[in-house]
Amino acid sequence: MTEGATETTWLPAIRKANGPLYIAIADAIAADIAEGRLPEGTRLPPQRALAGALGIDFTTVSRAYNEARHRGLVEGRVGQGTYVKARRMKGLQPAADGLVDMSMNLPPLFDDAALTMRLWSDIASLQGEHGLDLLMRYQAAGGALHNRAVGATWLRPRLGNIPAERVLICAGAQSALVATISSLAKPGDTIAAEAIAYPGLRALAAHLGIKVVGIPIDENGMIPEELETICESSKLTALYCNPTLHNPTTATLPAAQRKAIVAIARNHGVAIIEDDAYGAIPIAGPPPLASLAPDIVYHIAGLAKCLSPALRIAYLVVPDRQSGIRLEGAIRATSGMAPPFNGAVATRWIEDGTAAEVLAAIRREVTIRQEMVSRLLPRDIVQTDPEGFHLWLHLPPPWTRGDFANRLRASGISVVTSDAFAIGLAPEAVRLGLGAARTHEELHRSLLAIADLLQQSPAASSLVV
Repeated sequence: MTEGATETTWLPAIRKANGPLYIAIADAIAADIAEGRLPEGTRLPPQRALAGALGIDFTTVSRAYNEARHRGLVEGRVGQGTYVKARRMKGLQPAADGLVDMSMNLPPLFDDAALTMRLWSDIASLQGEHGLDLLMRYQAAGGALHNRAVGATWLRPRLGNIPAERVLICAGAQSALVATISSLAKPGDTIAAEAIAYPGLRALAAHLGIKVVGIPIDENGMIPEELETICESSKLTALYCNPTLHNPTTATLPAAQRKAIVAIARNHGVAIIEDDAYGAIPIAGPPPLASLAPDIVYHIAGLAKCLSPALRIAYLVVPDRQSGIRLEGAIRATSGMAPPFNGAVATRWIEDGTAAEVLAAIRREVTIRQEMVSRLLPRDIVQTDPEGFHLWLHLPPPWTRGDFANRLRASGISVVTSDAFAIGLAPEAVRLGLGAARTHEELHRSLLAIADLLQQSPAASSLVV
């Protein structure tokens, strides 16, 4: 045994799996590395010894070690045995200038090597669970029934028990929005949304030839009385809203206003599209609109903000079987289907608890970053939520959004001005994303630069010569 290596009498805790036993053993190696039970440099038991202890064939253990080696988990050393490989985890490095692109609204990175390894190990284990079918077969437009059932399980804390038949798998929240709006409205129709709304909705409506009317908002979100006025004066096909950690203002609509909005929509025969992109992030909060009025609400729960932006998976909960059939047709027409591989990854992460751990890690990181905001930026102009990872900055006079964004850009910081969100008159405000910074130091420098600029006048900070 080489210097620094440790011996182990390790035996795998093999999870019940549909795939081959050698894959289950490789999964156990990955899990125990991630949990710290197999530190790097540990020598695994000799293959014949492990086969005898488990009462299985030597070739099964040999295949398991080869699989673990293929995943980059272990390495074989000639004449010495098989060892847990050192993980060369790349640290979170700051940008060269120490600043950050804050225009992107991403969940913050967490510096957890074990959890990162678990995410990748789960992906690798899909080979044994699904084989080649996952890579070489199409699925139904609404997704495989098992993945839909797991989606229902993920949504249960917020929506209660819902049948898998009411859950459709979409290729991200925007895909779900395309399918829903195109099935509810036709060119020339009018839908309503918050007067400050998600830019993807505005772009989609323009593409489909659908008019969007803005409902005035206050610090809590959409104002029910204003919605009532619009409903009485216009024929609305649908109402779009983002009631929890609203993008960009971070407002969360209180329960009383949610009930009022549902009652108004029901009274006027208006379907509701609930964009719940951030709904999983708060530990507790008001009930989703879909739990208050499941018969008229189309609930879109993407995984980009609470799990992984790269996954491009969203769960679309429809009111009933008939609307589900209609939406499946819209999904088939607009995107074909969600990528089956992505759906399988999401299912695996949810089923084995990895998704819950990632969500908890994101929440912990959000707390740290929001504490930095409260220390460094003026509280009277910052609109945010302790559980959110973006903020809405109301600019003090004489700053205008254009001048402020241009000055920041010259310093290497990008933000999004209110023009991208406004349906109608744009306020003097910008959105800052707290999640794009790779380190706390990077975010700290950027927030200090923003705070410093706010203390200057636009004229004094001008770079024009």
